[in-house]
Amino acid sequence: MFEKLENIEKRYAELEHKLADPVLIQDKNQYQKLAKEFSDIGEAVNKYRRFKTLSGELKELEEMAGNESADAEFGLLVKKEIPELREKITNLEGELKKLLQGEDTEENRDVIVEIRAGTGGDEAGIFVGNLFRMYNKYALNHKWDVEMMSGNLTEVGGFKEAIFSVKGKGAYKGFKYESGVHRVQRVPATEASGRIHTSTATVAVMMEAKDVDIVIDPKDLKIDVFRSSGPGGQSVNTTDSAVRITHLPTATVVTCQDERSQLKNRNKALRVLKTRILDKMRQDELAKVTQERRSQIGTGDRSEKIRTYNYPDRRVTDHRVGLTVYQLESVLEGELDEFVSALSAAEEAKRGAAT
Repeated sequence: MFEKLENIEKRYAELEHKLADPVLIQDKNQYQKLAKEFSDIGEAVNKYRRFKTLSGELKELEEMAGNESADAEFGLLVKKEIPELREKITNLEGELKKLLQGEDTEENRDVIVEIRAGTGGDEAGIFVGNLFRMYNKYALNHKWDVEMMSGNLTEVGGFKEAIFSVKGKGAYKGFKYESGVHRVQRVPATEASGRIHTSTATVAVMMEAKDVDIVIDPKDLKIDVFRSSGPGGQSVNTTDSAVRITHLPTATVVTCQDERSQLKNRNKALRVLKTRILDKMRQDELAKVTQERRSQIGTGDRSEKIRTYNYPDRRVTDHRVGLTVYQLESVLEGELDEFVSALSAAEEAKRGAAT
């Protein structure tokens, strides 16, 4: 463990030096990448440095305690401090082990989130827009980076589909319970009689695929380019910048047209494609496990109705844990931590009961 921590500390010092280089600051993408790495390992480095400082102090105190010529009263004080110092060091060592174990866990993976309109016509599309804004606010609250991958706009201002990535430590932990059917109950602006309308949207949360997770043979890809289009099908670009990629073995199709650059759209589409294929593999594995495991919280069953947003009552209910809050406005502003905590606790309880 300590050899790994030494290497992390060396890397931290390297990054600290690089980030102070004015030349690097000109390269925005590289600077952000290194700054993120620097931030991610900062907690471990600070704790390790504290651990080394306390260990040095303990060694000095133990030497003082063993000095027979030392003042008796001072010796008693030293012997009193030693157990307290040992306890702090033990606690720090435990925290460091936990940090190192958590470095590569799935909970810290970046995610790609797909929101699609379900039943409810135009109102369902508007609801997709509401959810997309809610998740953006939620990510902002936790200092995660959001990147729009693809957005299929509707004529009334919503989305038929919104796909975006979320990057940052703990992103998957924060989003993994959002997969499923979300339901909204409210009076649409176009409803003259004031009748409450029910609409749905489906959310799929997938761990973003890394290059080590999946390798795709270029020969298995069919790539088409065309002009971007907006709501109603009208052309919004004069060049063939939009990209459609089909993975022939799985018939998986991804389209990206948000960027003006064909290369950027192609790279985004490939990221989504790899993530969908990897997620399909994980879903297939999930289907093979026991019914008991599949019924646990957080398995990502996307056909299950998981949450209802009721506008007239200002109520949001998560049906998996029976949690209801009457703070609809706060939830739509990204205040989802109460739901995440309840779902996480329920999952831990079920996991404990199964062991």
